[in-house]
Amino acid sequence: MRVLIFYASYGGGHLSAANSIKQYIEQTHPDYEIKMVDCMKFINTNFEKFTTDAYKIMAKEMPYAWGALYKLSDKGPIFHISNFNNKIMSIKLYELFKNYNPDVVISTHPFSSQMTAWLKATKKINCKLANIMTDFAPQNQWLVGHKYMDYIFVSHEGMKKKIAKKGIDENKIFATGIPLSSKFLQNFDKNEIKKSFNLDLTKKTILFFGGGEFGLGKDATIKILKAFINNLKDEYQMVLIAGRNQKMFEKFTTIVIKNQIEDKIKVLSYTNQVPELMNISDLVITKPGGLTTTESLASGLPIIIINPIPGQEEENANFLVNSGVGFWIKKPDKAEMYVSEILGDSQKLKRMKIKSKIMAKKNSTQNICDIIFNNYPPV
Repeated sequence: MRVLIFYASYGGGHLSAANSIKQYIEQTHPDYEIKMVDCMKFINTNFEKFTTDAYKIMAKEMPYAWGALYKLSDKGPIFHISNFNNKIMSIKLYELFKNYNPDVVISTHPFSSQMTAWLKATKKINCKLANIMTDFAPQNQWLVGHKYMDYIFVSHEGMKKKIAKKGIDENKIFATGIPLSSKFLQNFDKNEIKKSFNLDLTKKTILFFGGGEFGLGKDATIKILKAFINNLKDEYQMVLIAGRNQKMFEKFTTIVIKNQIEDKIKVLSYTNQVPELMNISDLVITKPGGLTTTESLASGLPIIIINPIPGQEEENANFLVNSGVGFWIKKPDKAEMYVSEILGDSQKLKRMKIKSKIMAKKNSTQNICDIIFNNYPPV
């Protein structure tokens, strides 16, 4: 069997979801042939670079403009222009189909889902099409050409119901959750992990993602960090992750040294040990991207939400708050009050943790692949 997995480079979640699917198929179906393709890069490298750069600039410098564009792309002229462009671009994508001739297409980005659906509609190709939505609220771009999709995978039951109300066949919608790395299923030795990061074995750990792919909300992030430092009780320690944002790493380090709290707070740059760090943590502070949210829920963590990009991340934030697993610090200037409330209410944190564990879909990747390849629903 030939499997074609599509993703696009607008944020890291689409690629991570695609990688998780690819790795699981390789482990469980070693005889399958798998090809993973950045659909936009395949169509035109220059166009892909221009659009991804534009996305990064808007998300970082003009987030509210991006939010407006996101809403406009859900319906109206921009929605139709985008659909028309994807029809045109599907002509180029058809070259890949002719050469590879896949039996199954798995798409983690709406553009590749649309293009594949269009090729199916015009009878140029004949394959199964699985559409994996990587956020916690529906957006109509994902659903263009749904008649030609065999499977639509979503993050939770509420999202499934919303999509079904749009007149889409409920039998092809599955609330499996977003694909998750198998590392989140491992049993880690918490003490060994804490030792490896030079952390106190007896203290609770707060994990703070402050870098962000685009360095979003630096001033707000610093205000919120300082509020946590000022309200940090003896029972807590913190791990700050700046990611690839060097300026944020330097700022974090300066604050920690200035306050002489190196024994309570560790600063990291990019790390590939997020599953291990989430495993030892009791609370996470992060932007509500689809991937990080999925990982946090799988780790049973209460989520403190900071700096969501208007659009899909704000929708994710609203979902988390309404589900009782998230607390959104909307006004960084009032961070001291919010953080004092958060850390001062241990019972609320316990309730959030319980709800997070209940909502987690740790076997999402396996369930998605079982439905596609074995044709039975998740347990």
